[in-house]
Formats: sequence, structure tokens, C-alpha cells
Amino acid sequence: MNIEIWSIGKENESFIEEGIRYYFQKTKPYNPVELVVLQTPKKAATTDIERTKLQEEELILKKLQPQHYLILLDERGKMLNSIQWAQQFQQCMNQGVKTLILLIGGAYGVTDNVRKQAKQCWSLSSLVFPHQLVRLLLAEQVYRSFSILNNSPYHHS
Repeated sequence: MNIEIWSIGKENESFIEEGIRYYFQKTKPYNPVELVVLQTPKKAATTDIERTKLQEEELILKKLQPQHYLILLDERGKMLNSIQWAQQFQQCMNQGVKTLILLIGGAYGVTDNVRKQAKQCWSLSSLVFPHQLVRLLLAEQVYRSFSILNNSPYHHS
């Protein structure tokens, strides 16, 4: 199963990028993971929240394929612990999911149209984090999940 982390926004700061590469490298023996940053065109920048969300929706839905299994990360999503994350990944693999998409929406969230495309909606925390930091947290949790599934000592329960 391929895992892609999609995130609306700008490229990562170097220290975030270094952390993401670190966890992706550690995850590589278990499962490939890729970060896809979806950038809205500079000329499309607007203060109109709904218009911004619609522009982001267009980017997401244009890239989303029927064979993708979309999980939306949202502060109102279901809160899972690390073991439950690992179990969800295992379920996806057991179901034959080819590409799992973990979507970090834009600063204003996602449209209902994007939300309806998601098979699941998860929350990392009830706290709000900057998008770049969420990317790093997500990279670590993916690694932790595969460590759990492979009985690595990384996760201490």
C-alpha cells in the first residue's frame, strides 16, 4: 500500500523538511510514504474564505482518483490513539487499498464536497497546529503505526 500525505499550503521550512525526511526514511522498510504539497496559485490568493476553500477543493478533487482511499485530518474528526492508527492501516492493507491518502486541508478546513469524498475523518488532537508541523507529526505517526505493526521497540505501550 502506498501512503501519500496531501497538504494544502506552501513548501516546508528546512527544519520541518529534515524531520519529515527522517521519518519517511525510517518508514521506508515497512511502507513507502510521500508528501504532496498542493499549492494554490499565487494569483488566486483571496481573503474570501469560501472562494479559497473552493479553489482548494478543485486542487484536491482534480488529484483524487477513484482507487484512492481518502482519510481527512480534521480537528472535529475521530480521535484515535497510536495503536488504533496502526489497526486502521492494517485494515486498509487487508482490504487491498492501493493508495491511502491522508489529507491535511487548508487553513479554513475543507468543503463539504471534499468531506463527502473521505472514507474516514481523524483528528490528531483537539489542539490546532500549523500545517507544516502537522505534516511532521503525521510523518511520525505513520512511522509509529508501522513500528507497532512490525513489533518494533519504537512504540512503548
